[in-house]
Amino acid sequence: MADCIFCKIGNHEIPSNVVYEDEKLICFHDLDPQAPVHVLVIPKKHIESLDDVKDEDGQLMGHIMVTIKVIAEKLGLENGYRVVSNNGEDAFQTVKHLHFHILGKRKMTWPPG
Repeated sequence: MADCIFCKIGNHEIPSNVVYEDEKLICFHDLDPQAPVHVLVIPKKHIESLDDVKDEDGQLMGHIMVTIKVIAEKLGLENGYRVVSNNGEDAFQTVKHLHFHILGKRKMTWPPG
């Protein structure tokens, strides 16, 4: 999608502080961190939200979940971390490109939000 900021980051048209990258996804530091460690994991394929994931995206979604563990290890999140995906307006999804927040290096509260 030509005007999507996350597509532009995935295509290296906009610089970011990359933590991890492979052919299917990119992970970079959030510009407005909500924890000492706060990174975003996005698929390079444009998918607007969890509601737009199709059956053919199953392998990609599995790859994202497995890679989140690898990224967490790389970031030293040995005491735990939270993974969040905001879906839609009520969940405050501000960028219409599927993404996962990894937050760590502090105690998380419950309930969130």
